[in-house]
Amino acid sequence: MIPLNLFVLLQFKEFQTRILVATNLFERGIDIECVNIVFNHDMPEDTDTYLHRIARAGRFGTKGLATIFVVNESDAAILNEIQSRFEVQITEMPDEIN
Repeated sequence: MIPLNLFVLLQFKEFQTRILVATNLFERGIDIECVNIVFNHDMPEDTDTYLHRIARAGRFGTKGLATIFVVNESDAAILNEIQSRFEVQITEMPDEIN
């Protein structure tokens, strides 16, 4: 029987799954084509970890989306560091998405 993590990786490689829920276990060294959305289940501990997580979305000339959940002041502080370092404005997700 194939281990679950390898099974999931194969699903990505075969384009059967296209959404990645990111953890630190999956942040570096994995090149998967056509990941459309990266959900950061928890706030990365620093800007480098954030970059490695979200870099899975929109690779190889495609567009991608990364989400991040901010649940406390510590998360908000890291979000501010991310916005400052990468010179971006990360906006709150609207209540409705078309």
